[in-house]
Amino acid sequence: MQLGDQQASGNVEDRRGMGVGGGLGVGGVVVAVIAYFLGFDPGTAINVAQQVTNGRADSRPAPKGAPSDETGQFVAKVLGSTEAVWGKLLAQYRPPTLVLYNAQVRSACGTAQSAMGPFYCGNDEKLYLDLSFFRELQSRFKSPGDFAQAYVIAHEVGHHVQKLTGTLDKLEGARGSSAGASGTSVRMELQADCYAGVWGHQAGVMNQLSAGDLEEALAAATAIGDDRLQKQSQGRVVPDSFTHGSSEQRSRWFKRGMDSGNPKDCDTFSARSL
Repeated sequence: MQLGDQQASGNVEDRRGMGVGGGLGVGGVVVAVIAYFLGFDPGTAINVAQQVTNGRADSRPAPKGAPSDETGQFVAKVLGSTEAVWGKLLAQYRPPTLVLYNAQVRSACGTAQSAMGPFYCGNDEKLYLDLSFFRELQSRFKSPGDFAQAYVIAHEVGHHVQKLTGTLDKLEGARGSSAGASGTSVRMELQADCYAGVWGHQAGVMNQLSAGDLEEALAAATAIGDDRLQKQSQGRVVPDSFTHGSSEQRSRWFKRGMDSGNPKDCDTFSARSL
């Protein structure tokens, strides 16, 4: 990616190195990527996150603004790019806050561990990211590259767009009862993938993309498909338990948004076939 001229977002809350107190109740969490190597499927991730932890909370206020380290700067510039894009595409857009943390974090949706992967909490309109996931993306998911990392952030911003448009609130209650390859949860995640593609299209218009960036994002979307994760973690694929979509679905809906650049082309809920 070419982000040298992109203004870094100041909507970053850096909680790295800060402790977390215990106790929670999760509500409104949208998990982007589940760590299949822990042996649980996406449908149980929130239950895992609801376990009480015994760490001590850090009383220091978390620094806010673009971090000074290289990876923190990259994240802040990607977030700044999404703000520029969605600020033009969505009249009611208000930027979310991106929280950087280590190991575990407390959100308005409860306390989560980094094993859950990046997630969006609609209750506080914040994205949560442990940067160790970028290393997992490269080593375990075999999806290296800065645009693959940017896709992860853009997907979570996609959930924020769903929150602002009312989609997330209307459909959140139906997620648990609508699993499966064509269920509500999959449609919600695929729409976020498509929104990530819309951002990618606009980033290209702003000359922020480099040769090979699209391939990086498609590889990441493929690597975290439900079928791929299930096959690797349990040796078999169970479509009835899909929550995020297959590798083919995720890459195809991302590319749809990337090709069009129009959020209206991301209506996964009206699509007869995903």
